[in-house]
Amino acid sequence: QVRLVESGGGMVQAGGSLRLSCAPSGHIYSIGNMDWFRQAPGKQREQVATIASIGITVYADSVKGRFTISRDNAKNTVYLQMNSLKPEDTAVYYCRVLVGTNYYWGQGTQVTVSS
Repeated sequence: QVRLVESGGGMVQAGGSLRLSCAPSGHIYSIGNMDWFRQAPGKQREQVATIASIGITVYADSVKGRFTISRDNAKNTVYLQMNSLKPEDTAVYYCRVLVGTNYYWGQGTQVTVSS
């Protein structure tokens, strides 16, 4: 069984920064893409950023230039560095990791940006 543990959420003023991290525990034998999603109240969950096992990254237009996804393959950990945060970035952030042929989700971490 694989479990994802997220950390790093919190409350910050507009213009501030936060760094999220997510690491799987359990039987890890092959990690593929690692992603961050977010879901704001009353909105659908949206994909924020993806990093492939070879390091290729993709970002949602709304976060390009402000957010950076990275991964440490030795620690099986994915990070999301969020800079220049805006109130509209307020949401619950979820990591998703492809382990073998299965996707696993984190429990979510709240990010709140005040104006």
